Amino acid sequence: MKKILIANRGEIAIRIMRTAKKMGIKTVAIYSTADRNAPHVKFADEAICVGEPPSNESYLRGDRIIEVAKTVNVDAIHPGYGFLSENADFSALCEENNIIFIGPKSKSIKMMGDKLAAKAAVKNYNIPMVPGIEKAVSDLKEAIEIAKNIGFPILIKASAGGGGKGMRVVEHEEELESQMHRAISEATSAFGNGAVFIEKYISSPKHIEIQILADSHGNIVQMFERECSIQRRHQKVIEEAPSPALTPELREKMGQAAINVAKACDYLGAGTVEFLLDTDHNFYFLEMNTRLQVEHPVTEFITDLDLVELQIRIAQGEELPFKQKDLKIKGHAIELRIYAEDPLTNFLPSVGKLEIYNEPVGKNIRVDSGFEQGMDIPIYYDPMLAKLITYGNTREEAIDVMLEAIENYHIEGVQTTLSFGKFACKNEAFRTGNYDTHFVEKYYAPESILKNLEVDANIAALIAVKKYLEDQKTLRLPN
Repeated sequence: MKKILIANRGEIAIRIMRTAKKMGIKTVAIYSTADRNAPHVKFADEAICVGEPPSNESYLRGDRIIEVAKTVNVDAIHPGYGFLSENADFSALCEENNIIFIGPKSKSIKMMGDKLAAKAAVKNYNIPMVPGIEKAVSDLKEAIEIAKNIGFPILIKASAGGGGKGMRVVEHEEELESQMHRAISEATSAFGNGAVFIEKYISSPKHIEIQILADSHGNIVQMFERECSIQRRHQKVIEEAPSPALTPELREKMGQAAINVAKACDYLGAGTVEFLLDTDHNFYFLEMNTRLQVEHPVTEFITDLDLVELQIRIAQGEELPFKQKDLKIKGHAIELRIYAEDPLTNFLPSVGKLEIYNEPVGKNIRVDSGFEQGMDIPIYYDPMLAKLITYGNTREEAIDVMLEAIENYHIEGVQTTLSFGKFACKNEAFRTGNYDTHFVEKYYAPESILKNLEVDANIAALIAVKKYLEDQKTLRLPN
């Protein structure tokens, strides 16, 4: 490959460009009019506007992006994550136009993009699945019958999507009708597909995902797990690798299950297989994300590998340069997603201008960012500003580096999740690894952050007074 187009924006676009430039590959950025002066536009070798700020008029315009790709003669398109990354039609469009799609084939995306189809595909590999019905349900009477057979609480889930949309927990039968209508409505709005299915709700689970890589020569490896249990609104905020909950034996079993899922859909490239882990250490297949994950940097830290480079090499037809036996876990890594959200108001979006934006630097600190000081936060896209990733030889060391990095990450003009990250890293449940997907509901209270802010302010005031008195003593002339 000599030139690739990155069909994305923000930190992931820059992340991909860095690796491409390292490999001697020229890059083309696309942007909406809202992103005209964004860092990813400046970082690329070429940049072309593809439309107005709303995603459906710019970053989701697959036809327009293909036109641009052909005009500037790129060899391939990297979709990043979000937007068109899991769009089977876009992948097929690339194939039809002889442009390499840096990701799986369209048939794999389509199969794994439908949760019901995915479950059917992996059935022959004896992969554990959450008890439930493996077909779409719309009739209330049928839903009630299914729920009674499974046993409450149950989970209603959209078949076509993720990210917590079209998902409802139902504790009692009388709630089923209203929650089902809401799930169908939300799924239709978010994915254009109102199909939902029902499965047993597993209380207090951990969310574990396995990174896999598959080349076109029949090789598939798993690159260990990521713990993604700290979430708000079913969306991840903090991830770490490896998981503090897995034994070597369980890691091996889950890794092999992930490889089997990849085999079931004839997978190519980088992908992630997600599982739920219950309190008895039973694991269940959840879904497969057919793309690079937001949290991929923690895997890169513990394997010392560049996942984007491997994606590109696989897309070029190269064989994986290592076997499963060559992969070892080295140390521990943690990622905090820096969202423009206010943890004191239930993580509501915080819009405004980045009056101050200074990132931390230092050994074992990595920041993947798509913003810079003086920029406005667009209201049209995901509110993630950056990702803060830290590494240590041990988990405790990685946590301590994270706390130090948070202290040195200065953002003013909008509220962010930095304060929540600090709270989590100091929380006993997190520090011991004894936490699950209900961490926010169980342990987090805005008052705790306010209390920390007051303590920090008092310490700052005492330091200021002490310095003032010392300065006065120095300046005072002798009699």
